[in-house]
Amino acid sequence: MGWLCLLFLLFTTCQFNSTCSSSSNSSSSLSSGHLCHPHDSSALLQFKNSFSVDTSFDILTSFWRGEDCCTWFGVTCEKVTGHVIGLDLNFSLRGKIHSNSSLFFLRHLKRLDLSGNDFEGSPISSKFGGFVSMTHLDLSESNVTLDTLSLNRIVQNLTNLRELDLAEVDMSSVVPDFFKNLSSSLTTLRLSWCNLQGKFPESIFRLPNLRVLDLRGNENLTGSFPKSNWSSPLETLDLSYTRISVDWHHLTRNFKCLRDLYLRNCSFVGSYPLFLGNLTQIMWLDLSSNSFGGQIPWSFFLNLERLTQLYLDGNNYVGQFPEVESNSTGIASLYDFSKQLVGPIPRHLTILSLVGNQLNGTIPSWLGSLPSLEELYLESNQLSGNIIEFQSRSLILLYLSDNKLHGLIPRSIFELENLQYLDLSSNNLSGTVEFEKFSKLQSLSYLGLFSNHLSLSFNYLSNNSWPQLSTLALSSCNISEFPYFLRASPNLEMLNLSHNRIQADIPKWLLDFGKDSLKSLDLSHNSLTGNVGHLRWKNLQYLDLRNNSLQGELPIPSPSTVFFSISNNQLTGEIPPTICSLTRLEILDLSNNKLSGKIHQCIGNFSQSLSVLDLRNNKFHGMIPGTFSKGNILRNLDLNGNQLEGSLPQTLLTCRELEVLDLGNNKIHDTFPNWLESLPKLQVLILRSNKFYCEIGIPETKFPFLKLRIMDLSYNRFSGLLPTKYFEHLTAMINSQEHELKYMGEGYYQDSVAVAIKGNVIEMTKILTFFTAIDFSNNSFRGEIPNVIGKLKLLKGLNFSHNELTGTIPPSFGDMCNLEWLDLSSNRLFGDIPEELVNLTSLEKFNVSENRLVGPIPHGKQFDTFENDSYSGNVGLCGIPLAKICGPHQSPPSSFQQDGDLEHENGFDWKVVLMGYASGVVIGISVGYLVLSNRTPDWLVKVVGIK
Repeated sequence: MGWLCLLFLLFTTCQFNSTCSSSSNSSSSLSSGHLCHPHDSSALLQFKNSFSVDTSFDILTSFWRGEDCCTWFGVTCEKVTGHVIGLDLNFSLRGKIHSNSSLFFLRHLKRLDLSGNDFEGSPISSKFGGFVSMTHLDLSESNVTLDTLSLNRIVQNLTNLRELDLAEVDMSSVVPDFFKNLSSSLTTLRLSWCNLQGKFPESIFRLPNLRVLDLRGNENLTGSFPKSNWSSPLETLDLSYTRISVDWHHLTRNFKCLRDLYLRNCSFVGSYPLFLGNLTQIMWLDLSSNSFGGQIPWSFFLNLERLTQLYLDGNNYVGQFPEVESNSTGIASLYDFSKQLVGPIPRHLTILSLVGNQLNGTIPSWLGSLPSLEELYLESNQLSGNIIEFQSRSLILLYLSDNKLHGLIPRSIFELENLQYLDLSSNNLSGTVEFEKFSKLQSLSYLGLFSNHLSLSFNYLSNNSWPQLSTLALSSCNISEFPYFLRASPNLEMLNLSHNRIQADIPKWLLDFGKDSLKSLDLSHNSLTGNVGHLRWKNLQYLDLRNNSLQGELPIPSPSTVFFSISNNQLTGEIPPTICSLTRLEILDLSNNKLSGKIHQCIGNFSQSLSVLDLRNNKFHGMIPGTFSKGNILRNLDLNGNQLEGSLPQTLLTCRELEVLDLGNNKIHDTFPNWLESLPKLQVLILRSNKFYCEIGIPETKFPFLKLRIMDLSYNRFSGLLPTKYFEHLTAMINSQEHELKYMGEGYYQDSVAVAIKGNVIEMTKILTFFTAIDFSNNSFRGEIPNVIGKLKLLKGLNFSHNELTGTIPPSFGDMCNLEWLDLSSNRLFGDIPEELVNLTSLEKFNVSENRLVGPIPHGKQFDTFENDSYSGNVGLCGIPLAKICGPHQSPPSSFQQDGDLEHENGFDWKVVLMGYASGVVIGISVGYLVLSNRTPDWLVKVVGIK
């Protein structure tokens, strides 16, 4: 019955559609009494049979019956001859259009719409130029390509063409200059997202009848407006995301008929658009993402009498909204902070979007009284004060997230019965909110209240339901129970209850609800207990259960799952073999549990989709799977803190996207994996606390470890000389373009790693892209420290302690201007401490204890902050902070300690120093760089035990 209703709806729509309606020369396919030409009927059937059609929407099979093709769905015929002149086939066709297709037999076609199909990358044949009577051609979003030769024939032959829509047609090989040959009768040209590159012809802007020009999304398309004055009838112009030069002076002078103007992320030249000139007809204006700054020129925008939609997102606008004042005649107008008249209250506005600017002050009350306002986007600014009351009931979308708003949620919001999207998240709102208050918002589809100071209660809910609700984001809302009303939310697709106070087992009804609809579920950072049991959600893509107290065996979600994290729980047992069915997984995080057994070989087999595999801190044993296949996209492999043994599988070489490889704290027995040096994107290599042995040797490739920034080989059995040739090529530690506060990771997953920093092993839950460190401590390296290490000017930390190094400390260390900790303790170094080290003004931790150093300790800058334990065990050192005073001609002591006194110990024998040094010029990396952009340092950094 539902299928028949759909067909009836399509028939009804077609009767009112301009492409199906009759005119003086043609008849509707549904009302014509004239038989179509038999050749056309045969051509149509052959064309249809060359494609497969979605069976759930196979209109053609059902209604292309009978001898008269003029009665077929989507077909329009000429009255007298019966020739097919119109064809509308955007019905999910699938297949290729070949150059010998019977479509080209329909030579009388005037209108052709093949949009929205999947023609599998078919090239648009030059035979489309054979439709010489064509007035309307639409091939948009149909997965086809177009080359210059075919384009040239189409534009030269289709001299009657009035509408051409090639949106999302791949034209990467097309020379745009050929568009200058388009018919002068053209009224509509849509070329959005076509991969056009090169210079767009200026003559297009001069076409005498052109009303719509859409070039959006061609990021490599250049060009400019004609230099001389002209007059264009354009009503819609979209140059967003192109490199076409926008001269505001020419635009306002020559495009006098514009109603819709889209200039998002454009290349403006000349003066700042402070005036709109002759653009008095503008109804829709988008100037987003153009780095405009200063005060918003309200007077220019609000005096446009027809303006209904205004988008100024993603700029650098500052200041406050204008406020209402009445003049001597009692007429209310808007005035800026300097009491200058801005203009009338824009009662005609339906959409106002100011997302991602730097606006401050309060939200003005006049915004709440606009009678036509349907969509208000003010998120990601610095607005403060209370949320205004909304007198108008027209609002459909209200986005106020990521500001500094405080106080209670205003009562009027609960009365906006047309509201579909409400986002108040990431503010400072407070108070207890009974969820029952939202009961009038029956159209609500999205509700976001997370990251405020609200307390949400579900006490008074009885039979309340929100039938349209698809997204419910209630993270950090002080919720202590599962909202039972969810059972009556059949269309819920996304549920986020993370960072709350729910302390209970996951109820069975929650596992049953949304079996067909739920796509994203986040219950992380609660106190959930018990066994999860069998997961029944069929279409789930995102599942986050981390940081709870869940027990029992590992639950396996549906094969549709893309993200699955259940880290930091108390799961036990082996990984069920059913995990091999999750072939779409991109992120798998099972870390910090008590899982045991061997890692399934299939983990490597589905690495074609897997980007992150985090199994650290469990009890897995056996070998690392060697099934990583060629072409995989694995970016992060973290197996730290297990009981894995054997050697490294050389199939890791197939992981060409690998950025993080953490195999620390296992029982791996192997020589140094030189072959990893060829991985082009590897940035983090941690082999700490294993059984690696032998010398590291020399590189096997010309440019080894080009992007490596963190290298930890500590607590192994490496021997021989330090690998000078590797140090020479650590380019990412010598110079880097990474200076912004960015973290490693992707989308909803950020990489983390445990690194020894200044004596503590610290879990960095975010890794800055310019953090660098080398730790070769607790091995058996011998020989001198190479001077070349001084070239590593971006290095933050260097630890060579507990080895058998000899020689002197290289003076070149004074060139490592970013160094924050340096540990050379428990070696056999002799000579003095180079004065050049005083230049290390970022140095917070310095340890050269238990060596054979002599002479005066340098003083000044950071060296005046180090204490005795930095130098203990060096009987030949003197000066502050030691009690031993240096003589006028300080000389080495008569005897050194015997070698046996400094025998290498496989341990960490110097004092563990907690974070935060009272003295020091800079804030250390462990606090400064990691906490700089976050209010909660304990979320970013965690001190863990040293193994």
